[in-house]
Amino acid sequence: MKLGAFSVSLAVKDINASKTFYKSLEFTVFGGNLEMNYLIMKNEQTLIGLFQGMFESNILTFNPGWDSEANTLSNFDDGAHHSKGS
Repeated sequence: MKLGAFSVSLAVKDINASKTFYKSLEFTVFGGNLEMNYLIMKNEQTLIGLFQGMFESNILTFNPGWDSEANTLSNFDDGAHHSKGS
């Protein structure tokens, strides 16, 4: 069963300091917008979202229909719907 990409979304106090910290752990910026206070950082298949001022606590993010490269899966199951590629 292909469920999609999972990531940890962290509620951070200082997105620039958090970006620097995760870069020291060899994460790279994969997506997001620093000016809008969010970044998606990646290290191999591990994704971490950094969000400043968007929510109160850390959450687990589930992206049905995506792989860890943010590519659309042709076949996935989100628990409620099943999609099959053509």
